Amino acid sequence: MERAVVYVTLFGLLLALVTTLPIKEDWDIYSFHINSTVTSRYATTVITSRVANRMDESKEIEFHVRIPKNAFISKFRMFIDGQLYDGAVKAKEQAQQEYTDAVSRGQSAGIVSSVGRTLEEFKTSVTVAPHKKVTFELTYEELLKRRIGKYELQIHTRPMQPVKDFKVDVYIHEKAGISFINVQGGLSTKNLANAITKTHADKQAWVYFYPTEDQQKTCDSCGEQGMNGDLVVVYDVNRKASIGDIKKSSDGYFVHHFAPSNLTRISKNVVFIIDQSGSMSGRKIQQTRIALLHILSDLAEDDYFGLITFDGEIFHWKRELVQASKENLDGAKEFAQRIKDRGMTDINLAVLEGARMLNAHPREGSASILILLTDGDPTSGVTNLGRIKSNVKEAIAGKFPLYCLGFGYDVNFEFLKTMSLQNDGVARRIYDDSDADLQLRGFYVEVATPLLTDVTMIYLGGTNLTQTNFSQYYDGSEIVVAGQITDNNVETFIPQVVALSRNSKVTFSETNITEIVSDDLIQRVWAYLTVKQLLEKELQLSGPEKDKVKEVALELSLKYSFVTPLTSMVVTKPPGESTDVLHKPKEGGTHTNPQRGSGLGLAGGSAGGSHSFLTTSAIIQQAPSIVMHSGADYDMAYDMEDDDLSTVHFPPTIVTATAPTTTATAPLSHRFLLKAENQSIPLCFDITGNERLKLLHSPSRELSVNGELDSVADGGFTKIVIRVKADLYIDIDVNNIIVRDGQTLTPHTGEEHITAGSVTVIKRNKEVDVATGDIRIVILLHERHGEKFLWPVLRQHPSDNNIEGILALKPAVYEELQQTPSSRLKINEQEVDVDRSGAVDYSIVSRPTLGCWLVSADAALQRPLDDFIVAQL
Repeated sequence: MERAVVYVTLFGLLLALVTTLPIKEDWDIYSFHINSTVTSRYATTVITSRVANRMDESKEIEFHVRIPKNAFISKFRMFIDGQLYDGAVKAKEQAQQEYTDAVSRGQSAGIVSSVGRTLEEFKTSVTVAPHKKVTFELTYEELLKRRIGKYELQIHTRPMQPVKDFKVDVYIHEKAGISFINVQGGLSTKNLANAITKTHADKQAWVYFYPTEDQQKTCDSCGEQGMNGDLVVVYDVNRKASIGDIKKSSDGYFVHHFAPSNLTRISKNVVFIIDQSGSMSGRKIQQTRIALLHILSDLAEDDYFGLITFDGEIFHWKRELVQASKENLDGAKEFAQRIKDRGMTDINLAVLEGARMLNAHPREGSASILILLTDGDPTSGVTNLGRIKSNVKEAIAGKFPLYCLGFGYDVNFEFLKTMSLQNDGVARRIYDDSDADLQLRGFYVEVATPLLTDVTMIYLGGTNLTQTNFSQYYDGSEIVVAGQITDNNVETFIPQVVALSRNSKVTFSETNITEIVSDDLIQRVWAYLTVKQLLEKELQLSGPEKDKVKEVALELSLKYSFVTPLTSMVVTKPPGESTDVLHKPKEGGTHTNPQRGSGLGLAGGSAGGSHSFLTTSAIIQQAPSIVMHSGADYDMAYDMEDDDLSTVHFPPTIVTATAPTTTATAPLSHRFLLKAENQSIPLCFDITGNERLKLLHSPSRELSVNGELDSVADGGFTKIVIRVKADLYIDIDVNNIIVRDGQTLTPHTGEEHITAGSVTVIKRNKEVDVATGDIRIVILLHERHGEKFLWPVLRQHPSDNNIEGILALKPAVYEELQQTPSSRLKINEQEVDVDRSGAVDYSIVSRPTLGCWLVSADAALQRPLDDFIVAQL
């Protein structure tokens, strides 16, 4: 009998999982505790789950934990039958080798992946003997950030069943004193409110959440499967000294929290740069208009502002900054109401114009801010990302910060993040959801009230300091600096803050070392901040400097056992079981679309986002972006029926799309779009007829995935067949799924969870998620002009390179040679003629139209197309 898989899902923070898993009577989470201790804004959270196997056979118990993206996992261990199994943090390259060795022996992988706005997922599993128990314990650490005058500690839980011994314990200790504390979130309402006990005593606070099994069924999103919601502990601290409070450890480390409040606000000069390209169509542009109208209303009368919209061109409301008078604001609001989506995306031209406007309007005693909102890659004007970053940095010249807001899941978020960091700003993702306008307004509130500019944190007698220079300090925020006191000599340690407030220089210099705390705590705060800032610095560098910064960040990650983008957690298990290797994804990696969340994943991701839950697995290479289209060639026009031409950032997975046909007599073809390395415009090529294609083939796994193209205009695949080993077939078409296991044939027509051998299939209304080993494929169902068709998307690329097929193609490497009078590219040292074309991308709900370089199939594939055609499915 095959081992059953038991899902134990424990979530560390925020965001409800959309899917449900069946409750099993043969396993029992008999204890579930979350214990979070916050000292000096540094939170250490321990999640402990105890599970019993009630069956007479061994069970593989799968453990999920969701933690904040801002956190670092620092410890994981399991207790099985009196034996302790500790996880170890190792350099990613070393862990990758261990994982590769394990895979070659047929063992599985663990997963840490991005799953939403604020979450990452930790996943591993272990086999538990009959009537035995296992205890999972995971520890993660984070420095709470102060936003809009408060800190938030968020805890989300969904244990998949009511738990007899369920407890959440939060303890907060702040030497400066706690000014207020509240408990919010879905788990704090209705009958569950009676399960919360809150105690506040000056410098300490306790929150206990002990719901009974009956209470665990009574919240808005609760039921027979127990709780599904979040608990949010919100608090702030007293701020008596203007320099803030400084804490040190006995071994000489210190942390300084600086957040003066009794300051006069500084008037600001702000330019809003709004993307109105075609990909902003629909809800995005509507929500942008709504948010912009509210933001304009919030401007103070002594503020000055400018408003630019852009696509392939730029459009001014006014060419220079104007005062935020009622008359000017009314005029700007009328302009905002008329913003419409159209055209391409010239980010370079737009940001340089915004910088020009601010540079042309210097006002003594004011603070200047540049805010960019975009949802895609540059597709016109300067499209080379490195050149854009260089141009912007030169134009801003350190005079003011650039804040980049990336709208949606397909934006190149790493590009925006790097450009912001290079110009003293930050990037924030705006999620394409019903509350996007509130997200935009929420970000603006954070930067709406500058209190200080050119802030310099000085520490005479200090060394090994984290960042000490900050362009601006905003009301409700906080500046945190950590370091070491030279020779641990407090007498020679002199902290000082120098900044500009309106027209004058201000100095904060009183010494206020209020607390000597645990050696380990302050040192870990210093290590956490240092690693975070080194990882941001590494994004901005290249060559030997980049390598040096990366090396230091790696050394600290290993020393303090932080799972960072440079390290991995190696999960040790009992003899005979796989060794899981888990690593932390980048924010520029994959993300979840809350609207389309599922237990496995959806296509349409990018370096800046995706629509998936389990997407980044341990030591797994990223797949390229292949987009399938159907239809004949067409010119780049702006009067197409569905969408204007624009380009989104292409995902590190296969996605599909369809190009409109120009005439009824054009030969039927399906268009594929291949992501390009370090270029924003992909390649595309056509395959004519209803060919059968090799989508994915892995000899070592005895796995093949083939698909048959349909004979419908603007269509895709009519059938996809997954074959595992010799006797297991899964046939998927637009209406149903048929599983052939040996001589047994089972049809599935409803929405359900299907397990066949080593393959798990989850069928829903418009998607089918398929997982086998370390490979995950999602098959999307689309309908256009009354015809249904399928698109396959590789959401989790296997760890080795021993695979082939359309889904396994690597990104194209090309160089633009000329664009007039005809266009030519050099593709892997081969010069080819190309035409500019495009297609509609069906990998995402909004269906943007993508621009591409149209080439022959052989040129794009760098091998004959016949190599990808199969005789039978």
